[in-house]
Amino acid sequence: MRIAIVTDAWAPQVNGVVRTLQSVRAELEKMGHEVLVISPDLFSSIPCPTYPEIRLAFASTGAVGTMLEEFSPQAVHLATEGPVCLAARRWCLQRDFPFTTAYHTQFPDYVAARTGLNPEWVWRYIKWFHGPAQSIFAATPSIEAALRAHGLTRIRRWGRGVDLATFAGAAPDPAIRALPGPVMLYVGRIAIEKNIEAFLTAKHPGSKVLVGDGPALASLKARFLQAHFLGPKYGTDLAAAYAAADVFVFPSKTDTFGLVMIEALASGVPVAGYPVTGPVDVLTPQVGAMADDLDTAIADALTRDPAACAAYGGSFTWATSARQFLNALVPLPEAAAA
Repeated sequence: MRIAIVTDAWAPQVNGVVRTLQSVRAELEKMGHEVLVISPDLFSSIPCPTYPEIRLAFASTGAVGTMLEEFSPQAVHLATEGPVCLAARRWCLQRDFPFTTAYHTQFPDYVAARTGLNPEWVWRYIKWFHGPAQSIFAATPSIEAALRAHGLTRIRRWGRGVDLATFAGAAPDPAIRALPGPVMLYVGRIAIEKNIEAFLTAKHPGSKVLVGDGPALASLKARFLQAHFLGPKYGTDLAAAYAAADVFVFPSKTDTFGLVMIEALASGVPVAGYPVTGPVDVLTPQVGAMADDLDTAIADALTRDPAACAAYGGSFTWATSARQFLNALVPLPEAAAA
């Protein structure tokens, strides 16, 4: 099948949405499907205000439509709610072409965290954008419930995976491993909506290590001098950072899933977080701990068995995620019958 994936999140951005789309595309291609990705790097763009590593593309309906028409897709999926996907959405609606969407990001909560705006104002846009979709992909039961609460009901489940070849059984980074323990690790964007300050102000003894980049990096480094900010890491270097940790701390209250949690678990590292969307959907009592007090969650998570964490993390595969994605697509009738 010819599948067009349209997205406003793509390399060189580094985040869970990009890793998910790249991994699922690779799996779909292994299955023999032809995949076109229409992404911001194909257009002129400007930095997003307050978030310069995210580019806002000047993607017209004509330009995006030409790419789609030349590809002649049998299924179209819109991964994000930005300008590239808006152009593709217009093209699909003008031609009565069926399309699916995904709710990857708690966009209303992110906007509220960064601007103070009422998230319900942003939900109006979310409902408008996703409303015409034949189905909306949601990663967890909590996200499905949030969408349904706002009147979006055509929902299909689409889980996530882990690159087990990279993260399972990696050798620990010796420099991180040598820090005074327990080593508490955070991996992800260094941004206000990730609630990182809650981790940095936690009182549990040990070393706090942060991997990632983002708009809040400079200010947090200046304020929290005892923390170890290592910048972004990728591939085997990232796997080594996970493997060197005693506990992975996930302070975010605005994520839809939290791909980094299952990467940590596949590395044999238990997870501590708040009892919110993401952790409540991913963690079990055997592999992590959740509490309204992050210090309590960290202390509790440190008692979990690393082998149980690795076994559970290993159950999340990109092959399974890709099959779910494929089954949730709404292809043209002739493609569905093939």
